[in-house]
Amino acid sequence: MPKPSTTSAWTTQVRPFPQTEPVTTQIIYPQTPTNKSKKTKVPDAPLTPHGRQQARSLSPQLSRLNLQSQPDLVVSSPLTRTLQTTLLAWEPAIHRLGGVAKIICLPQAQEVNDFPCDTGRSRSELEAEPEFKGLDFSPLTPEWVGKKGFWAPQNVAERARWVRKWLWERPEETIVVVAHGDVLRWITGSPHGASGYAWRNGEVRVFGFESEAGGEVGKEGGFWLDEGGVVGAVGGYGVTSTEMDLIWG
Repeated sequence: MPKPSTTSAWTTQVRPFPQTEPVTTQIIYPQTPTNKSKKTKVPDAPLTPHGRQQARSLSPQLSRLNLQSQPDLVVSSPLTRTLQTTLLAWEPAIHRLGGVAKIICLPQAQEVNDFPCDTGRSRSELEAEPEFKGLDFSPLTPEWVGKKGFWAPQNVAERARWVRKWLWERPEETIVVVAHGDVLRWITGSPHGASGYAWRNGEVRVFGFESEAGGEVGKEGGFWLDEGGVVGAVGGYGVTSTEMDLIWG
């Protein structure tokens, strides 16, 4: 059976998906020192104070659009900025679903490049952070911070496919995914490669799995997503580390 969408920005004109198909919500984090000042050397870059404010302001907007009541599961990249965004922006949904321990920290949704800002920290370091108390970091293996092999930037297409397949196989109908601009372009890409979409800070968009994926998934092996629309954004366009590398070198 075909599965519905992932959302990474929010819109009041999201097309409805069949009730039998799951939905995923994907959102990119708000402002960080990296996308504010074009610096990629900030280790596991956190949100700036303004970024935290943006994430907090996102929460009531999502409530007004009835999106806090829809998710059956909340998933986050385990980088600091996405975890912070998840906890601030989706707090009502998290509380409704049973608390922070129910969030899935998915290392495969981490950002693409091997710059310090895009490289996560060890499980023990994250578990020592008071703001992340109660989160389940058991999916994090030592390899997730290595940026080698499966985790290497040049293998992002394989990792993006892994994420799509993982979402497809989940039993939930509505899933929130909080991730990053570069990796989301690959996750929401096509057989031709990554999407060229420029994500805004704190943007939420809706996607659904293409209907022909059901039963024929193994034929192409792509688990491709079909965009449902943009729900909104709390910030402007913030360049990713890939864009910084291309523009400023």
